[in-house]
Amino acid sequence: MKILVQKFGGTSVATEEARQKAASKVIRAVQAGWHVVVVVSAIGRAGAPYATDTLIQTLKDVDAAVPPAPRELDMMMACGEIISTVVLAHTLRVAGLDTIALTGLQAGILTNYQFGNARILSIDPRYIVEMLGQGKVVLVAGFQGGTERGAITTLGRGGSDTTAAALGAALKPHAQQIEVEIYTDVNGVKTADPRHVPAARTLVQATYDEVAEMAHQGAKVVHPRAAEIAGIHGVPLRVRNTFDEELGTLITADSSAGQARFTGVTHTGKLVYLRFPLPLDSPEADRARVEVEVYRLLEREKIAVHLTSASDADFAFAVERTHLPRLKELLDGLVLPVQLGVVRRQPPFGTIYLLGIGPKGKGFTAQKGLLEGARAYIALGHVQAEVIENCTMVSVIASGLEDIPGVVFRTLGTLDAIGVPVYQMADSRHSISALIPEADAQKATRALHEEFGLGWEK
Repeated sequence: MKILVQKFGGTSVATEEARQKAASKVIRAVQAGWHVVVVVSAIGRAGAPYATDTLIQTLKDVDAAVPPAPRELDMMMACGEIISTVVLAHTLRVAGLDTIALTGLQAGILTNYQFGNARILSIDPRYIVEMLGQGKVVLVAGFQGGTERGAITTLGRGGSDTTAAALGAALKPHAQQIEVEIYTDVNGVKTADPRHVPAARTLVQATYDEVAEMAHQGAKVVHPRAAEIAGIHGVPLRVRNTFDEELGTLITADSSAGQARFTGVTHTGKLVYLRFPLPLDSPEADRARVEVEVYRLLEREKIAVHLTSASDADFAFAVERTHLPRLKELLDGLVLPVQLGVVRRQPPFGTIYLLGIGPKGKGFTAQKGLLEGARAYIALGHVQAEVIENCTMVSVIASGLEDIPGVVFRTLGTLDAIGVPVYQMADSRHSISALIPEADAQKATRALHEEFGLGWEK
């Protein structure tokens, strides 16, 4: 059988008019001979009665000082997708299709116990295949699965995209032909955010790697985990607009016949940049110890870092702005003893490094006063972090980047020409990224988009 997985985002099911548009896509696929599985997101966005954020707020309204238990929070969040799945199933039934609505667990999606950001362990598609064989359109609540003991779990941001890609992979052995369509409110994967770059165009075709990299670097059309799953299992993805008939972007293993090419320019996040200058006379082992301890604490707190760098003189990284208050709690005034176990006959009997975040960190100031009295016995080093707030990261995405000379030069030269300072750069197999002031994001994105020839073809 030919199996088509169609995923509809929140805006695609937010109103009766939108649901009718979505229903027409399903009906057309059935008429074309596809056996259809529909994955549905929660209805609407924040403020809508059954949107995920609204459901979370309902729990917070009970008592804002007491956070909901993760297990019960997942139960609550999953309700949004269940409601929208049943509503769309009934919409299709009224239109004359035979439908069945399933929760993620009923669809055979087994996950681990990481509530709020669960990982799919396996999918048993036999019930879905059975229902498809009976001529039914199977609708599955996105964003969710369940544990082996029946607890409902949610898959984190972009979870419905992940659900669609994972179902496509699980159903592939049962299909003569398989494809996944991601329906949203844009015409496909763009070369840039059209709100910032009016000349951005829709890519006719792109690779899994290109789209995953664009998603990791800020593009929000497809979740990177969905592109990665589809790529691993060789399931074609197509990103389309619910509200028009354009073909959108086809995402496959290779769209460029091995040729290097530029794909897009993205920008992401509200970031904060921190640079930790180390005392020039610090032994190399001490500098490594300070750096490792800082990253150990960040890992313990699950704070992701971006654009890391290290040299003999300092180390630096960027974090999301929302993490800055917690990062200050962790690091400002942190005391790191080094070499205190080494037996010496005369002082200093070891070294202590005191960390500070910004020029006026209260923790640093308080600890400094206490430690000054110990200088007769220990060496005291100050590591005062420079903090640059209101940053963002702009990235140039390309396939075969290692085969394209001069990309760093062109990126830096373009940003310098328009007066945009660059705090830090990083590269990967598919991107060059620069940390810049957030206020310059739009003009930087436009300039790089033009520099690398990504606008509408003449």
